[in-house]
Amino acid sequence: MKVGKRGEVTIPKQIRVRFGIGPETDVEFRVSRNTIILEKKHKKLNFAKWKGHCRAGFAELGYASVDRLIQDLRGRRSAMVRYR
Repeated sequence: MKVGKRGEVTIPKQIRVRFGIGPETDVEFRVSRNTIILEKKHKKLNFAKWKGHCRAGFAELGYASVDRLIQDLRGRRSAMVRYR
């Protein structure tokens, strides 16, 4: 494989498919000792947009918070406390 005039290289198709690299995929280069490493950049997840999304559903089930639901699911609160 050769580097093109503008510094471009083509990633072989089987590698692109295996690692989910397609058009618009962000990648980055880094150097480790004398080796050049190409890595697919991880997407940053925007959890802020989901804040409060399930509030109404939890309220219908009688829960004020996700923490209470998790406690019940793990058996850390008695069932009688939940329905009081």
